Amino acid sequence: MHVAIILDGNGRWAQARNRPRLLGHRAGVRAVRQTVEAAPSLGIRTLSLYAFSADNWKRPAAEVSGLMTLLGEFIARETDRLTAQGVRLTFIGRRDRLSSNLMAALAQAEASTARGSRLDLRIALDYSARVAIERGEVGPDVDLLIRTGGEQRLSDFLLWECAYAELLFVSKYWPDFSREDLSAAVGEFARRDRRFGALTA
Repeated sequence: MHVAIILDGNGRWAQARNRPRLLGHRAGVRAVRQTVEAAPSLGIRTLSLYAFSADNWKRPAAEVSGLMTLLGEFIARETDRLTAQGVRLTFIGRRDRLSSNLMAALAQAEASTARGSRLDLRIALDYSARVAIERGEVGPDVDLLIRTGGEQRLSDFLLWECAYAELLFVSKYWPDFSREDLSAAVGEFARRDRRFGALTA
């Protein structure tokens, strides 16, 4: 089963608490860890997370810089944990606009986790589905797409791969998304009638 998640609402989560937006992104990292740990037991074999879109470069420079620093910290802190858990980590999207240090960290994390077979964790970074389609860089079909934060759009994420995906929009902000929420989402997916253009038997 391939689940894709648009990690939306980190900044609004922080603002609702009168805290800096970057604090919301840090809280979002904790939700990522919980989701990754819970995914295999729910039958999820591929997990794609939308962390930073190609359009997110339009955000204030301080926020973008903070996000890149946070990504570097995540890689440094989590690579060994992911390796031990049998998680294979890959990054999709552009890399040429990242710093040389961050590009090297991404490559090292991918190499270190390459033998993981329990879960394929794909993190979309500087990603645009339109660009990926133009370049022929499409991945595996998505079964279930979840978007947190209350918005109801795909925002240029895995457009080709989501051709027959079930869509689930959740009002919770991403930092509040729990293992129980992921389990409930998988349960909702199991109840849906997927016909792929055919008729139900």
